[in-house]
Amino acid sequence: MRATDLLTVSEVAHRSGYAASALRYYEKEGLISASRTSGGQRRYQRNVLRRLAFIRAARNVGLTLDEVRAELDQLPAGRAPTKADWTRISQNWRQRLDEQIQALQALRSGLSSCIGCGCLSLRQCAVSNPSDLIADRVPGGGAGFLPPLLRQAREAG
Repeated sequence: MRATDLLTVSEVAHRSGYAASALRYYEKEGLISASRTSGGQRRYQRNVLRRLAFIRAARNVGLTLDEVRAELDQLPAGRAPTKADWTRISQNWRQRLDEQIQALQALRSGLSSCIGCGCLSLRQCAVSNPSDLIADRVPGGGAGFLPPLLRQAREAG
């Protein structure tokens, strides 16, 4: 591999749309890798751009970093997903997307009358959640009427 085949942090950040801090974080998490120059500067192979695009798509679908890592770990070390890989992996995401679509449609349908929190602050809560009964049925409290997929905490990154 020639030195011209390697990209600097700023080049990868510019081309991928990720902040340099995100690149360092993803490297620390083992999602991408970099080599170092004799001066300790990071250098990335060009295929890291495809891995980063994969990470962005996976995160937009709602996969956690652990799920992204599990998918990337199925690939040979340092290799970006190929079209065949993408086809196989994206099939696994279809059900997740269908669930998200249904959850968002349910949220949209009730948005004007209830935000699903069980807070009794809206007129509808007196009908859907009289005396805040949902509080005893939802582990950890929170948005008990939201579809489960929309109740999940989202990671940063």
